[in-house]
Amino acid sequence: MKEKTPLFANLKSDFAAGLVVFLVALPLCLGIAMASGAPLFSGIISGIVGGIVVGYLSQSHVSVSGPAAGLTAIVLVALTDLGAFEVFLTAVVLAGLMQVVLGFIKAGTISNYFPNNVIEGMLAGIGAIIFIKQIPKALGSDVEIGSGLDIFTDLIAAFGDIRPGVIMITLVSLGILIAWSKVDALKRLKLIPGALVAVLCGTLINETFILSGSEFAVTGNSLVNLPVPGSAEEFKAMISLPSFASVGNPDVWIAAATIAIVASIESLLNLEASVRLDPFKRYASANRELKAQGIGNVVCGLLGGLPLTTVIVRTSTNISAGGRSKASAILHGFMLLVCVLTIPFLLNRIPLATLAAVLLIIGYKLANPATFRHFWQKGKYQFIPFVATFGAVVFTDLLKGVALGMIISVAFILRGNIKRAYFFRKEAYENGDIIHMDLAQEVSFLNKAAIKLTLNHLPENSKIVIDASDTVYIAHDIQDLIQEFKTVTAPEKGIEVVLTGFKDAYHLDNDEEISNHVSVAHDHVISYRKNGSTSHKKVISELINDK
Repeated sequence: MKEKTPLFANLKSDFAAGLVVFLVALPLCLGIAMASGAPLFSGIISGIVGGIVVGYLSQSHVSVSGPAAGLTAIVLVALTDLGAFEVFLTAVVLAGLMQVVLGFIKAGTISNYFPNNVIEGMLAGIGAIIFIKQIPKALGSDVEIGSGLDIFTDLIAAFGDIRPGVIMITLVSLGILIAWSKVDALKRLKLIPGALVAVLCGTLINETFILSGSEFAVTGNSLVNLPVPGSAEEFKAMISLPSFASVGNPDVWIAAATIAIVASIESLLNLEASVRLDPFKRYASANRELKAQGIGNVVCGLLGGLPLTTVIVRTSTNISAGGRSKASAILHGFMLLVCVLTIPFLLNRIPLATLAAVLLIIGYKLANPATFRHFWQKGKYQFIPFVATFGAVVFTDLLKGVALGMIISVAFILRGNIKRAYFFRKEAYENGDIIHMDLAQEVSFLNKAAIKLTLNHLPENSKIVIDASDTVYIAHDIQDLIQEFKTVTAPEKGIEVVLTGFKDAYHLDNDEEISNHVSVAHDHVISYRKNGSTSHKKVISELINDK
């Protein structure tokens, strides 16, 4: 049995990686909470729980959990529908319990049943929502972006209410983030995340405006507003508790099921990605991950945090920074906790514009135009479900978008199966054309309509050869259809039907076998007529009874 590696066996590399992940996670926790319409402190709580609780329980060595951009649309809708953050927390607790149950019933393979184009369409839609909803904050406008077609009118209104100081901070922050990903010299600074540099620069610029008394200074609602506890009791009061009196509300259960399904799928997909990114390719149980994520969400709901998932941005950052074990994720969680306890007054100096810039980049990456080009090049069967999912997620909601994408994908699959039921060709001969229908390896009831339509449209007085030589399975519906066509429909239209390659299990007579039997019987009849042997008479009788 392999000896278990101690948790802090690689403390030197894991501490450095944990520090880098902490620096990336801090602005993301605040930004995602802001994008979700939830209290900013709830994002920090989710990051702490994702690092300490999920980091310890997960089998993954390199994945990092926390509040996810992919859940922002769901949280926004749930908060609106449920009306109170405390009621929403009840849904988070229930979602966590559902995930634990999914882990115990070994539902870890659920992500395998969602087509990649639907998942990518969902993520692109979420990215577009994140991007659109940050535009007013990036402009300094107080307009809130609605849903559906209201998006367009709200965007127009946002551009009519702008603040020059906010726009300057947004542009500087965007410039830093873009340069950090494009300039080779800056890309080498892996230990200094661009998001942190953008937040620091945006904050310093605004502090300069404030100290100089500039009209460009950003204050009030345009800054982060975390509560600053003066004592342990005040810190305790900052933590929101779920309202379990709302557990009988059907909307709570709907929100919980939505969070559980989407968070589970996103976590499992990111877990698979983390295994591929892990230099050591270490296995991590998907079912154990569901349990860990479920327990983490239960704790988040009880402490007032946002729902969490495995986050690929933090995971890839952890791996790039040299993280070797789950200790790096746990350490980053403790660093977030210490930060909130000791320097919340510094966090409150961060302009929302610089967090909006971070989220604009995240949204753009999720809805990257290159993704649209990629699926366009793959053809309409890949592109249509992708773009339909994207559009429905943006203009309706996430569940409807995924459902629409799945329906279209399944419809294309069924259509493809129908078209691949057989290979149809026609050969010309002196005495007329012979039509060949070569059946596929598997012919199911889904192919019945196509085969029936083809047979019914055969010209009168033609000849068709139906070949099942390569077929492994034929549904009884198809067998009955072919038999009925051969014995009833074909004679009425003067169509000659030849069956070949059909196996005994199909209970359909191959015409070449019948021809062989007739030939053998004919030989025995001639011999019987010549010498009257009883042996020939017996063979003739057996052949007639057999066929």
